[in-house]
Amino acid sequence: MPIEVLLVEDSPGDVRLTQEAFRDANRSVRLHVASDGVEAMAFLRHEGAYVNAPRPDLILLDLNLPKMDGREVLAQIKEDDTLKTIPTVVLTTSDAEADISKSYQLQANCYLNKPVELDAFEALVKSINDFWLTKCKLPQHKQNQ
Repeated sequence: MPIEVLLVEDSPGDVRLTQEAFRDANRSVRLHVASDGVEAMAFLRHEGAYVNAPRPDLILLDLNLPKMDGREVLAQIKEDDTLKTIPTVVLTTSDAEADISKSYQLQANCYLNKPVELDAFEALVKSINDFWLTKCKLPQHKQNQ
C-alpha cells in the first residue's frame, strides 16, 4: 500500500530535497506537492484539478506560503471534521516562539525546524518517515473520503 504524503511547500529546492530524502527513506511514499495554501486546500477538498486526489496519510506544512499562509491552512484543516484527523506536521524555517505557540494552538501534531544543511535536512525527513510513517499508527480511511 502506498503512503500518501502531502507536502505544502513553495520552495522548489526544498520540494526536490524532500522528494529525494523520501525516495531514500521509504519507496512506498507517494509525495504530492501543493505550492501554496490555496492549492493545498483544493487538494484536500478534492476541488478542481484535484477531484481524484488521494486523502493524505500525513501533511507536511510550511508556514510561510503565498496566497494563504500555513497558519490559515492549519486552522482550516483542524476545523474540518473530514480533515482534522490527518496528522499535520509543521515543517518550517521559523523558530519564532510565536509561530511554535500558534501552531500548537491550531492543533498541529508536531512542529519541526527545517535545517539548512543538506545532511541535516535528509536526516530530519528520515526521522519523519521513521516516526510518522513507520512507528505511528495512522487512522485508516476510505478512498476519496
